[in-house]
Amino acid sequence: MVMWLNQSFTDDFILLGIFSHSPTDLLLFSVVMLVFTVALCGNVLLILLIYTDSRLHTPMYFFLSQLSLMDLMLVCTTVPKMAANFLSGRKSISFVGCIIQIGLFVSLVGSEGLLLGLMAYDRYVAISHPLHYPVLMNQKVCLQIVGSSWAFGVVDGLVQMVVVMTFPYCNLREVDHFFCEMLSLLKLACADTSLFEKVGLACCIFMLLFPFSIIVASYARILGTVLRMASVQSRRKALATCSSHLTAVSFFYGAAMFIYLRPRRYRTPSQDKEVSIFYTVLTPMLNPLIYSLRNQEVLGALQKGLDHCRTSSQH
Repeated sequence: MVMWLNQSFTDDFILLGIFSHSPTDLLLFSVVMLVFTVALCGNVLLILLIYTDSRLHTPMYFFLSQLSLMDLMLVCTTVPKMAANFLSGRKSISFVGCIIQIGLFVSLVGSEGLLLGLMAYDRYVAISHPLHYPVLMNQKVCLQIVGSSWAFGVVDGLVQMVVVMTFPYCNLREVDHFFCEMLSLLKLACADTSLFEKVGLACCIFMLLFPFSIIVASYARILGTVLRMASVQSRRKALATCSSHLTAVSFFYGAAMFIYLRPRRYRTPSQDKEVSIFYTVLTPMLNPLIYSLRNQEVLGALQKGLDHCRTSSQH
């Protein structure tokens, strides 16, 4: 056992990656890096706007700042290592680095999934019970929602880290992915992992379907409230309030369910890698754009910030 532990911690894994050095893949790599840069800048900018503009100090924008923080950490968990391996040609990652990457990835995806679900509940309270909104969504409740989202993801990430560390791995340590993805790593284990794979699948289903059920229930009630509204303008305003969140939910849950809820016989490593790029890089880029370009309050805060910078530079 001690010998295996020493070997596991000293031997590296090889990340086969998603890109070769063909002209087409070089172009795709450049696009991914551009998307990564936009995601990085967009989420940092959104967090700063929400933090500095007092008009955005509301529950919805507090949740949005946490969503941006999760997206920011998610892209930084996978893309920099993928880019470094591609540019250097080394493709290696240490055992400890691989385990940490799995823990961070699972924690952030789980936390973001639950937060998106609870944000739907926030929209339900805002539309269906507007007079009671300040009481029902007070500061304590907001902190509990965010804290439970982070705790939910972190616990799941720690459990999967510990379990993955307990398996012995064979000499051929080539992970057919661009980051240390749990299911891809388990294929290299020199032990029967079927029980853990079943438990892991059950956890994935729970992590996806539990928040998704909150979203469905919240929007079913929102729809009922909207249909009872007499004013067409009120209906449009209510639906516009929810449209950004629904768009973000569609991207995140669509990609995650495609990867983790498909029957095993229909899964291929190439498809998994392509869809993983979508929700680990593209979705974190789209979220700040969705919530900013379609939101007059965020655009107003951005304009105010630009005007302040322009005035400061003139002085």
